[in-house]
Amino acid sequence: MVAYTKSDEAVASLTPEQFRVTQKSGTERPGTGALLHNKKAGIYVDVVSGEPLFASSDKYESNSGWPSFTKPIESANVAELRDSTHGMTRTEVRSKHGDSHLGHVFPDGPRDRGGLRYCINSASLRFVSREDMEEQGYGDYLPQVQDVP
Repeated sequence: MVAYTKSDEAVASLTPEQFRVTQKSGTERPGTGALLHNKKAGIYVDVVSGEPLFASSDKYESNSGWPSFTKPIESANVAELRDSTHGMTRTEVRSKHGDSHLGHVFPDGPRDRGGLRYCINSASLRFVSREDMEEQGYGDYLPQVQDVP
């Protein structure tokens, strides 16, 4: 089993936007994320630790302005915390091992797929295409990655 961790080197290699989002709990502007319209088959991993977070098979168009997923690919890698900032109560989503701020989860996702919407910042993610998953150590997740329509 791979040990995913946050390292000083990984944090130092982040772009200013990735740092602001993952380390300072920022939010990218809606509609601007590089992975918002990605329709390739693969998985999304934490940009800091590399831990697997979401599968392309669970990504859907929510029209929220951020990549949205119905569930984590590995629930043990996602922490959900109460967030009372900005005058509202929400559930923040963070990577468990990298402690990166990812976004928030809301109960307004597709009912037929569990009813959740994981609204995630592209800046907190790195996409690994299905073709590269085995080589990059994510081969165990291949069965969870299907063709994207």
